[in-house]
Amino acid sequence: MSLDVLEQISQLSFELSEDQSMIRDSVRDFAERHIAPDVIKRDTNKEFPHDIIKMLADQGLLGIYHDEEYGGAGFDTVSFCLAIEEIARWDASLALTVASHTSLGSGHIALAGTHEQKLKHLTPLAKGEKLAAWCLTEPGSGSDASGMKTMAVKDGDDWIINGSKIFITQGTVGDTYVVLAKTDPNLGTKGISAFIVERSRDGVKPGEPMHKLGMNSSDTSEVVFEDVRVPGENLLGELGKGFVDTMKVLDGGRIGIGALSVGIARGALEESMKYAKERKQFGSSIGDFQAIEHKMVNMATEIDAARLLVHRAAWAKDNGKSFTKEASMAKLFASEMAERATLEAVQIHGGYGYTKEYHVERFMRDVKLMTIGEGTSEIQRLILARQLKDEMGYNS
Repeated sequence: MSLDVLEQISQLSFELSEDQSMIRDSVRDFAERHIAPDVIKRDTNKEFPHDIIKMLADQGLLGIYHDEEYGGAGFDTVSFCLAIEEIARWDASLALTVASHTSLGSGHIALAGTHEQKLKHLTPLAKGEKLAAWCLTEPGSGSDASGMKTMAVKDGDDWIINGSKIFITQGTVGDTYVVLAKTDPNLGTKGISAFIVERSRDGVKPGEPMHKLGMNSSDTSEVVFEDVRVPGENLLGELGKGFVDTMKVLDGGRIGIGALSVGIARGALEESMKYAKERKQFGSSIGDFQAIEHKMVNMATEIDAARLLVHRAAWAKDNGKSFTKEASMAKLFASEMAERATLEAVQIHGGYGYTKEYHVERFMRDVKLMTIGEGTSEIQRLILARQLKDEMGYNS
């Protein structure tokens, strides 16, 4: 047995640390007391939960894994995943807000920002005093992010940004945007840079909140930038390295989507088990019928498998290892697993599962975004195919 394998075995542990267990339990308690009671109402009315966001910020959950030096709580990515799962078990919209704020908008500044930029911009985000929005996708460029049209042109010491972004989470409620724009259209992906853009700047125009299939209390909109002037100090990372940093940010974001998917699926299972125990047919609880038992067993097994993949990717990130493959695997499997789980949950509930009185109907609508956001399932398979071929020497 090689030394590398022995080292991996010696590091293998399925026990949570004391801090991780504390975070999981505290967020679970918070979710049951403050998130669960009005979640159906928020979904129906499409209400953004400003009050709950404030409470989460007060507990340090909007900067959970960012450095304490910049206002964060200083915990690890596994703790972040545990928190996201517990929130998503009841409210995927809220979990999406926390995940996107932390790993995309704030995460990009944490990854590529200077010390001064982190002090100025990351600190209020990590403390939850402001919300972040990450502006990548455009009406004409989704999976092909390199096809963006937004431009940033140098004007003295400043930059002038023009363009529009679509499907921006926190688009209308965000305070600080990270905007990807072309600074040299002749260089392809090497001509893309990132900028910190405050919403208060002239020319920043968020659109109306979008009407969606699910995630109804998560804020999503178009954001238009018309002759927005930002100072040179707002260039985030190196000139022309915005696309490279974006790929790294997305790797981290996929871990969050994996955890979010696990949370939705767990909610689907727990609601199904509760319903199956209470629902009587043919003189017995339907949970005693083998067909229903098998559905719930399959759900539970796949949820555990997905959680292990998510935590493996989080562990790799925390330990400074490459985690592109691990993040894509976790996101791909967890998101598609959660789709299956929510469909089975509705089936177990029967006609009641098709009504808005039960949580599983909302879970089924919310989960679809998990296979689309942060890179579609098709993109994940493309990434993983390349990784697999490289590992196996397929092209050599």
